[in-house]
Formats: sequence, C-alpha cells, structure tokens
Amino acid sequence: MHASRGTQKRSAGLGLALLSAFAFGGSGVAAKPLIEAGLDPLHVVWLRVAGAALIMLPVAWRHRNLVRERPALLAGFGLFAVAGVQACYFAAISRIPVGVALLVEYLAPALVLGWVRFVQRRPVTRAAALGVVLAVGGLACVVEVWAGLSFDALGLLLALGAACCQVGYFVLSDHGGQEAKGREGHEGRGGDGGSVEPPPPLGVIAYGLIVGALVLTVVARPWGMDWSLLGGTAGMNGTGVPAWVLLGWIVLIATVLAYGTGVVSVRMLSPQVAGVVACLEAVIATVLAWVLLGEHLSAPQLIGGFTVLTGAFIAQSSAPKPPSGPVAAGAGAAAAAAESELSAGRASH
Repeated sequence: MHASRGTQKRSAGLGLALLSAFAFGGSGVAAKPLIEAGLDPLHVVWLRVAGAALIMLPVAWRHRNLVRERPALLAGFGLFAVAGVQACYFAAISRIPVGVALLVEYLAPALVLGWVRFVQRRPVTRAAALGVVLAVGGLACVVEVWAGLSFDALGLLLALGAACCQVGYFVLSDHGGQEAKGREGHEGRGGDGGSVEPPPPLGVIAYGLIVGALVLTVVARPWGMDWSLLGGTAGMNGTGVPAWVLLGWIVLIATVLAYGTGVVSVRMLSPQVAGVVACLEAVIATVLAWVLLGEHLSAPQLIGGFTVLTGAFIAQSSAPKPPSGPVAAGAGAAAAAAESELSAGRASH
C-alpha cells in the first residue's frame, strides 16, 4: 500500500516538475520581444512579478498566518527565488541569447557543490566533481572562449547571478518540508507525537511574489515606464504579436503556473530529482528561441549546451545525501536545517 502511494506521488511529482520546466522555459521567449520593443528588462520583470502577485492575493490572504510564523522563509523566497532570479535572468537575455543565458544559469549544481565542499566543508563524490568539470567545460564551448569571449561579459555575469539565486529557489522550496520531516522524526523518538505541517507551498509562493514585487518596485521604478508599449505589438521573428498577449503568457503561465507546479514538485520529489528535471528548461527555452525568435546556435555551442546539462545532471544526482540514523535529542532543529541544505543538491528559474 505504502509503496503504491509512493509510486503515485513520485509520478505526480515528475509530471508537475515537467510542467514547471515547460512553463519556465517559455518565459524568455515571450519576454525578449517585449524588451526589444522598448520595455526595460527590469520593467518586464516588475510586470511579471507584480501581475502574478495580484493574482495570488486571495491565496496570500488565506495563508496570512505565514507572515507571523515564517517571515524569514517568505522574505528569502521573495528576494532570491523571485526578485533575484527574474531580475538577473531578464537583464541577461537583453544582452545575450535566451539559450545561452539559461545554460549559464544551469551551472547552479556546481555552485551548490562548491557551497557544500568549501563552506560546509563536507566531502563531495568524484562523480559530482566530474559533473562540475563537464559543466564548466561545456560553458566554455557555449560562450566560445576561443573567439575572445565574444558574448557580452555583463550579460554572462547577470546569468551567473541568476544561477546563484536559483540555489535559493530550490533550498527554500524544500525547506519547510524537510524541516517538518526532521521534527516528525524527532517526535517519533520520544516527543509528544504531534505532527508538524510544512508551510503550504502556494502560500509561500504568494508571499514570495508579494515580497519580490515590493523589492522590484523600488529597483525598477515602474512609474517611469512607457505604458503605451503594452497596447502595441512586439516582433517575434518577423511576426507581430500583441504585447498584452506576451505579458499574459509571462504572468499566468511562466510565473503563476511555473512557480506553483515547481515548488509542489520539489516537495513531492526532492530538490535533487526536481532539479534534474528542471534542467530540461534550458533545452525547452533553447528550442523555442530557435523556432520562435530565430536564435541559431552554432554546433560547438549546441555540444557545449549538451555538456553543461550532462554535467548538471551528474552533479545533481551525485550530491551528498543527509546522514541517516537517529536524530540526537536536543539537535532536532539543527539536523532539520542540515537536511534542508544538503538535500538541495542543485541550485537555478
């Protein structure tokens, strides 16, 4: 019975992770025409996050107790998983191709392993180290270092910034669930036997979007935006598309649906597994940019992109696992925090 339920849960989680990857993968393709039509990248990010926050307001009100119970989690999710990822990514695609920006962003597993090895001072497996080497080598092909780094250096730095913020997305998405599991394990070994409910994922997303919108309002200063551009059209590889249609796609599909399915899938699977599936986002975005925007990548860049994703997969699936065994009395909170960090063997949007 339990095995059957576990299989069903895993299958549902994989389906949600795939849906999230497809939804996230289309964000850059819809956003770039708006940026090329004259909208500032930060204004597009603000429209995306603020629009999604408005849609999620009823959910935020329903889970208003989270503001008192989990203020740090909500603030972190808003700053890193929402504002940081989106601002860095959209600014990056205004300077470099969509596919390249996402492939750089998916160096995140290497960043997580670097954190585990050099900050937490825990050993990493040889397979994980190999994944890092492959990812970095693939990135060198993507940016064509032999051509004198022809890509915009600032654009690459912004994409790396998005990768750093992606670490926060997966760690914070899984944080509540891991914390609850750790506490339940402790209680089962002599506690009061009560259950600890993880924070509802939709509530975390709703408040994360609200925090992100507030932060981006200060940074983007939308009162200086040319709102008339939203009533016009944006060119998508020579074809005019209404700007409001692209914005609607970004808000509803690439933000509300993408974050909702993504966070739930992390809870149902684990950051490791969800992160591996999320690597498909880079492939989806690259293919869509090729078809819809005419952004053709050279053969070495395609090979490099495949190598980056292979390295990310190896690094992700070979991440250190949390130690098993009884949770020491008096150390339940510390063990839960360690689990939440170590289980996030990946990083990215």
